[in-house]
Amino acid sequence: MKGTEAFQELLPLLGDEPVVHANGFICRESFNLKDRPENFYMIGSMGLASSIGLGVALCKPDRKVIVLDGDGNVLMALGTLAMIAAEAPKNLVHVVIDNEVYESTGKQRTLSNTVPLEKIAKSSGYREVARVDKKEDIKPAFEKMLNSQGPGFLLIKVEPCFDHKTGRVTHTPEEITERFMKSLH
Repeated sequence: MKGTEAFQELLPLLGDEPVVHANGFICRESFNLKDRPENFYMIGSMGLASSIGLGVALCKPDRKVIVLDGDGNVLMALGTLAMIAAEAPKNLVHVVIDNEVYESTGKQRTLSNTVPLEKIAKSSGYREVARVDKKEDIKPAFEKMLNSQGPGFLLIKVEPCFDHKTGRVTHTPEEITERFMKSLH
C-alpha cells in the first residue's frame, strides 16, 4: 500500500477531533487532502508531534486527540512513547505511517524495518496496539481505536511513495496555531 492510499482511507474517518501532524510528507499530504482548523501541522520540529498530542490530550480529556506520526519521527523521540504510556490518556490515538525511510529528505533508511515500533508501544504500556499492512484494514482498525480507551497505537505499514510535487502547507505557523487553538474551544 502507498502512503497516499493510507491517507485516502484514514482522513475521511476524521470528525472534529484535533489532529497533530508530524512534519514532512505527513503534514503535506494531510494538508492537501483534508485541510481543516482542527489540524496542527508541524513545520519542522521533527519528533515532537507525539509530545504536542500528549499535551493536547491531557488538557482536553473530553475529546479524542489523534497524532499522525511517521516512523522517523517516532524513532527520533522514542522516550515519548514511554511518557504517553505512563500518562495513559484515555483519549489519545497515535497513528504512525511507517514507510521505513526519511522520505522528505531523500529516502534514507530508518530502523523501523528491524525495530517493530508497535511492539515498543505495546511494551511501553499503550493500552491498544495494532498494525495494518492493507488499506482495507485501516478503517476497522482506526474505528476500533477511536472507540476504545487509549492510549492507542496504530501502525500503518506503507511503501515509500509520497509525491514530491505535493504542495507544502501554506498557512504560517502563527495561523496554524491560532486556528487550532480556536478549534479546541
